[in-house]
Amino acid sequence: MANRKPDEPPKGAPAWQSTFADLMNLLLCFFVLLFSMSTVDAQKFEEVVASFNQTFSIFSAGATAIGDGILISNGVSQLNELDDYINSTGKMDDGEIVSEDVADAQQQLEEAQLEEAEELAEKIQEAIDETGMEEDIDLEFNTQYVQLTLKGALLFDSGSAALKEEALPVLDQVGVILERYAEGTIEIEGHTDNVPMSGVKYSNNDELSAGRALSVFNYLLSVTSLDPANIKHAGRGEYVPIADNSTAEGRAKNRRVEIKIYTPLSSY
Repeated sequence: MANRKPDEPPKGAPAWQSTFADLMNLLLCFFVLLFSMSTVDAQKFEEVVASFNQTFSIFSAGATAIGDGILISNGVSQLNELDDYINSTGKMDDGEIVSEDVADAQQQLEEAQLEEAEELAEKIQEAIDETGMEEDIDLEFNTQYVQLTLKGALLFDSGSAALKEEALPVLDQVGVILERYAEGTIEIEGHTDNVPMSGVKYSNNDELSAGRALSVFNYLLSVTSLDPANIKHAGRGEYVPIADNSTAEGRAKNRRVEIKIYTPLSSY
């Protein structure tokens, strides 16, 4: 039996396309008619253009000087002091506009953070003075935390991360202070001088500083009820000195352990 040959499609475009094209032409004519009967308020148009010029730095004539050495032309910008220019427009570096209310709120928050840290530092300083540890612990604070700095010579022998016996009473008192005043995160950081390590256990100052921070962390956990989830420990090696490493006195200051007590209002 022979196979049936399929019917050929009708010639030309489908009927619906002609109807659709007619509809589009009618709509186009309708909107052209509306536009021809409309009027443009020249004053409002100039106000809109001026607003765009001020907000987005759109200039006429292809190039306009914003300031000395600051030009925008043909899509190429030369901004010698970009940060100052952005700040002068009331915007942040990421383009976000900073209102006066937000700026005032930020200032009030910083003042509250500093006041809280100062009050905490005063309480801790009183506790240090009562125990007679003012020679062993230095106290500093900023808007984020109160920092206790323990001298490395008090805690460890040279090249060692094992705590010395005479350091344990000091750490016991530090533990009491942390239990009493630490409400947030605690950071323990070990620091060294820049003298290269020559021992077997620790091949460099990074490992030594990390080992010392870990030793203090483990001891504080053994004598306190602090939550280990709130305590961080890290070795910073020789990279954050507080004194000149070219002198013996400076190297002694750089060998230290810092304990940072973050305040409840900190952004940590």
